[in-house]
Amino acid sequence: METIVLYLSPGMGHLISMVELEKLIHKHHPSFSIIVLTLIPSLNTGTTASDVHNISATFPAITFHHLPDIPIDPQLYSSMEAITIELSRLSAPNIKNALQSISLSSHITCNVMSVATNFNIPVYYFSTSSACFLQLLINFPTLHGTSTGSFKDMKTLFQLPGIPPIASSEMPDPLLDRTSTVYSYFLKISENIARSNGILVNTFESLEPKVINAMTNDSQPSKSVVNLCFGSLGLFSSDQLKEIAIGLEMTGHRFLWVVRSPPSNNTEDRFLPLPEPDLNLLLPEGFLDCTKDRGFVAKNWVPQVAVLSHKSVGGFVTHCGWNSVFEAACTGVPMVAWPLYVEHRFNKVVLVEEMKLALPMDESDGRRVAATEVEKRVEQLMESEEGKAVRSMAMKRKEDGEKAMSNDGSSRVTLYKLVASWL
Repeated sequence: METIVLYLSPGMGHLISMVELEKLIHKHHPSFSIIVLTLIPSLNTGTTASDVHNISATFPAITFHHLPDIPIDPQLYSSMEAITIELSRLSAPNIKNALQSISLSSHITCNVMSVATNFNIPVYYFSTSSACFLQLLINFPTLHGTSTGSFKDMKTLFQLPGIPPIASSEMPDPLLDRTSTVYSYFLKISENIARSNGILVNTFESLEPKVINAMTNDSQPSKSVVNLCFGSLGLFSSDQLKEIAIGLEMTGHRFLWVVRSPPSNNTEDRFLPLPEPDLNLLLPEGFLDCTKDRGFVAKNWVPQVAVLSHKSVGGFVTHCGWNSVFEAACTGVPMVAWPLYVEHRFNKVVLVEEMKLALPMDESDGRRVAATEVEKRVEQLMESEEGKAVRSMAMKRKEDGEKAMSNDGSSRVTLYKLVASWL
């Protein structure tokens, strides 16, 4: 029996929405076992415990696993949000232990909790608030990057797709003070949403049609966005990041750019996790504001296959790592080859000269790429006859890949033969 594990933050409203989700899952997949990790703090004044008991009695397929209570003094915290954040933080070891215990007897396939990444479990976020609030959370990192001040001190109208203009003073309370712990927590949540395998939201289409349409049907024209991503080890100096930014600004093209912090100058730190990139410090002054209507800068990571598969993506500036090359080929996205390390220079030659799937990024002394070269290659990929030829070849390779991976395709047949040889 396969098991779905759900984790909800403290709060009766969260429990109600989560239970409805559980009922729907069980209705369509009655063979699934559902385990809910619950944290009922001693300061809880609602009827959560009795509701959990009633749900367990009514729906035996739904099992509640109660996490150990975390003693906490509410007088030490400024708000209920701060208490909830601290409870969630302190519960992380208990959640990890619970998942370890469950995994001994169950094959876990779904989870709503960042700690699940330790077990390579797919992560899905279930938003118990509105789709409009979800849209705000999704765009929160962008809003954060456009200023160094707190929303409570601004007099600004924020324009987000699908929702009416929001005055900075009307932002949710946890987001008003940039210096607060709650603000940092929500920023982290917003960034993690982009890393999730999917999002569920407690609404329906005709209730919030504009924002749902904005989130599900991207407003960018087909094949108009350039994706720039350089792998988990692809790091650039501050100067090189600025050159890329200037080049992107000069092109006028839409883009999605994944930025990571520059490498440390201390060799002892080279294997340590990098700090979160400070976009205001690393990128040219005014860049984020100037390009906000046609570009998005993501910190550290994006779900690359999902990005390359999106109909709006029309080009890929890549470090030539084979996984990235293969994903681009399978999705029919033409490339600009910018090799960085290991076998990437070899891959670049093959991509450009043999496969005809990429245009080359030319480097100057010291392997530096100038802003003018970034501008030139992006425009060439998106506008020129050379770019059209590479795009046409990429689409052919996509079709070839689909055939190879079909049930009677060459890749599947070869794999079947290999497995048969082991029997």
